[in-house]
Amino acid sequence: MSNAAAANAAAPPTAPAWSPDRFQEQVGELVATSLAWIQSNWLQLAIAAVIAVLIVGALHWVRNWATHRNETKPDSTGWAAILRRAAAKTGNFFIIMVAIKLVEGYAYAPELLTSTVNFLFTIAAVFQAAIWAREIILGMVEARTQGDHHGEALGSAMGIIRLLVTFALFAIALIVVLDNLGVNVTGLVAGLGVGGIAIGLAAQGIFADLFAALSIIFDKPFRRGDSINYDQTFGSIEAIGLKSTRIRAFTGEERIISNKNLLEKEILNNTRRDHRRHKWTIGVIYQTPPATCAAIPGILKDIVEANQGIFIRAGFVNFGASSLDFEIEFDTAGPDYATFYDVRTAIGIAILQRFNDDGIEIAYPTQTTFTAAPDGTLVMPYASVQPVQDVGHSGGEEAPARG
Repeated sequence: MSNAAAANAAAPPTAPAWSPDRFQEQVGELVATSLAWIQSNWLQLAIAAVIAVLIVGALHWVRNWATHRNETKPDSTGWAAILRRAAAKTGNFFIIMVAIKLVEGYAYAPELLTSTVNFLFTIAAVFQAAIWAREIILGMVEARTQGDHHGEALGSAMGIIRLLVTFALFAIALIVVLDNLGVNVTGLVAGLGVGGIAIGLAAQGIFADLFAALSIIFDKPFRRGDSINYDQTFGSIEAIGLKSTRIRAFTGEERIISNKNLLEKEILNNTRRDHRRHKWTIGVIYQTPPATCAAIPGILKDIVEANQGIFIRAGFVNFGASSLDFEIEFDTAGPDYATFYDVRTAIGIAILQRFNDDGIEIAYPTQTTFTAAPDGTLVMPYASVQPVQDVGHSGGEEAPARG
């Protein structure tokens, strides 16, 4: 016998290709095996059937209860509401397969029937898990944005999030099912990865602004209507879109900036201030008596508290070129700029009025020139002149002038 003939004789027979006859034969074998199993295990099957009916009823009751609660309290949030929302999405196919799986395990089904039940149960469980995961993720996202007023941006974002989450979860579920069927999914996973990278590189600018918009919606650094400033721009948020944010500047014009570029800057949210603070430096002349200088911080404190300000500190800070410098810091409660503006104006005018009343002179840049004699002693900058004495007129005679 040749080597080729020996090799062919030693090789195991290959499984025949699928054909209608082969399929019909397997179905017939499954039916015959199942009937024989039922005849020999009817008592266990009866008990298992009762248990299965109870399980199906219990799962249906849970689903109906969750659906009813969601309809009566549609705006409720929290983990309980999210779990009820997921339970309401439990499918009939999954419920039936859970019951059959328990019956099959209790009654010791034949191997062929067990394989069929395991296959169907795997499909039902994997896709039901994907549905539950989707509802839980979307519920958490909606709970995180509950009460926000992002308008169309939030609606569009939720649509995109729902699409991405659904695609990702069901793609994973499909891969798990195929892997359980013995299909080699390595090539499929690699293809999905390469395709995702290609799409990401082609639309990286769009995706960068999109995810920046989602970050604004979920992280909430600001909301529509907030007053912010970044770089040299001051304005209020008018709209937050998926691509850009529109800001109405205080000078009147509308400024549009991409979400990605906006989040890369330092943003000051003035609407979330708990107070506004102002600091002034006030200079008085060097001729001010020390006792008066010592009283100035107390005077400034009284003025701030009398004009709805919140006094922080006041004191002497510097010997200036033309003044003795005092500093005052005060706050106004809340973020309202108009209130802060009015309080600051009232405090400034009150300081000016009080200083005038007490004779405290506010300094301004001055310069004094002194004249020195040849020996270095200071002299008056002008000659001594005898004043003219006016003795009036007497008898029509004019008094002589003396100089």
